[in-house]
Amino acid sequence: PPAPVTTATGAPQPRFREVMREPRMVAVLALGLASGLPYNLTDGTLQAWLKDYGISNTQIGLLTLVGLPYAWKFLWAPLIDRYRLPFIGRRRGWIFVLQLALAGVIAANALYSPLDALASIAVLAFAIGFLSASQDIVINAYTADVARPHERGLAAMATSVGYRAASWFSFSIALIVAQYAGWQAAYLMIAAAMVALAVGTLMAPEPKQRAAPPDTLRESIILPLRQLLAGPGALALMVLLVVYKVGDAFSLRLFTPFLMDLGFSKAEIGVVTKTTMALATITGTVLGGLWMIRLGLYRAMLWFGSFQALSNLTYMVLAIAGKNHVLMIAAIAIDNLAGGMGSVALTAFVLALCDQRFSAFQYALLSAIAVIPRTYLGVPAGFLADRAGWPTFYLLSFIAAIPGIALVWWLRRDVRALDTRTSAGAT
Repeated sequence: PPAPVTTATGAPQPRFREVMREPRMVAVLALGLASGLPYNLTDGTLQAWLKDYGISNTQIGLLTLVGLPYAWKFLWAPLIDRYRLPFIGRRRGWIFVLQLALAGVIAANALYSPLDALASIAVLAFAIGFLSASQDIVINAYTADVARPHERGLAAMATSVGYRAASWFSFSIALIVAQYAGWQAAYLMIAAAMVALAVGTLMAPEPKQRAAPPDTLRESIILPLRQLLAGPGALALMVLLVVYKVGDAFSLRLFTPFLMDLGFSKAEIGVVTKTTMALATITGTVLGGLWMIRLGLYRAMLWFGSFQALSNLTYMVLAIAGKNHVLMIAAIAIDNLAGGMGSVALTAFVLALCDQRFSAFQYALLSAIAVIPRTYLGVPAGFLADRAGWPTFYLLSFIAAIPGIALVWWLRRDVRALDTRTSAGAT
């Protein structure tokens, strides 16, 4: 008989259906929905509500600051590692309470109108941002705690698909409901959905291996930092976290101006690109999660990273060809397919780096480190685009991706060791 198929780590390869039927993976998917549901209430949905009532663009722009907690959530993540609530588990207790609080704050928006209570709405939006960011901290920690090594790719896939589906719901469906039944009904609908997800949290399983929280708040900060930097290859792994998606982040910083320079209309960019990006990213996320079972972390990072780098060259071809709708759709589809796969590998890498004792703080910190290129590459990207032109710009974005791929290969032993690692703090 043929030999059984094994994973990259040498263990028998589980079937996809077997893994996805696990209560752990169902819970991760549901928590991904819960994570994505409130996001647009501090972004697109909020802006549509305010614009519908004639609020100025200046005021709407100022209110984008209510999303700041997402960027700074690692500051209070140690509190969640250190303290646990006295019911339903170390992580699920926090998630359940935060979800009920979110449902209450979201429903409270139904009491106000932007015309006469803009300050109250701003406070509520900030509260949604803070509670949602805090929920993300615990959900990511739960995912890191509950996913076994061979499940990390699928866990990353389930989280991403759930997040995107719920974000779409809280924007697109909310706007449709608002159009026909009013904004009060839209916000109450989202609040009810959050309550339903909170009920699901009660049924989520606890990790089979459990870690005791740190003894003090100081330990919840010092020990996870020390643990991340322990070992001769630890600093290089942190560098890999930053540079792995540099090329991808660089190519997307000026994506809209690039298409406008080629002569595409705002309507074409808004309708065609958003649809293509969403479909391709979800497809890439699903494929990445499936293939990671067979490939393992090292080969997934190497192959997906190489695909990401090559996908940037499709924009170079589009820049040389000029306005061409078929090429535009193809380039966007390939780039976002590769980007979705690369994001799965990067998320699995972050999950593998986390220790169960400190996964709330470590995941929040590592995810903040991983988005540094996306945050700061806008300035050099604009400079290069103006002076070198778009074909050269996208060639350079391809070159910028090569160090990340080379570093994956250089650190292959360390990455493979992470792939077999379970939480050191589990007991």
